[in-house]
Amino acid sequence: MARRLSRVITIGALIVTCTLVSSCGSAIGGADEDRSARQSTPSITPYISAIDKDGDGVDDQSDILQNARAYIATKPAYKSEYYATGYPNDGYGVCTDVVGAALRGAGYDLMTLVHEDILAHPERYDIDTPDVNIDFRRVPVLNAYFAAHAINLTTDTTDVGAWQGGDIVVYSNHIGIASDTRNADGLPLLIHHVSAKQKQYEEDVLGTFPQKLVGHYRIS
Repeated sequence: MARRLSRVITIGALIVTCTLVSSCGSAIGGADEDRSARQSTPSITPYISAIDKDGDGVDDQSDILQNARAYIATKPAYKSEYYATGYPNDGYGVCTDVVGAALRGAGYDLMTLVHEDILAHPERYDIDTPDVNIDFRRVPVLNAYFAAHAINLTTDTTDVGAWQGGDIVVYSNHIGIASDTRNADGLPLLIHHVSAKQKQYEEDVLGTFPQKLVGHYRIS
């Protein structure tokens, strides 16, 4: 009888243990889901550009992605400020600076390229007085520039195969770089800088960001 009672207690303990593990699993599942969201989807072949603008042996698409990550690794603080140098040089920045740093590291100086295009094609931009130091850090200006000079792609986020790490993603007043890691649906995460309260620079918000998605571009 004592042996049978001991066995019942043991089985009961196992059931309780399994129940606790299951509950923890659901909590851990959130972390696991987040982890799975950051894993590349094997069925979608990464895009490799045929162009290496800066001649460093890394194609443009990969170079842009790598430099976007290098920029956010510096953990820039969010602040909208005018810089006489154009590019921020004090550890601060905004969303456009993620893109500016990513492209600059790949051989594309947006400060110069955008300014030259504004002077050559003012009809593309809603600018009264061009300012080389700030124009390339405005989202509408960048959207107009990329629409004219980059590869225009779909803004349909259900077409997950059309989105690649290193692509430029533009919303009505925000911009970022698509990651090469994808969520459970296969859509890339977004590398971006949106506010001082932002905890992560790479987030699963590309398809859910609370602004209209107005542009999707690839440099080459």
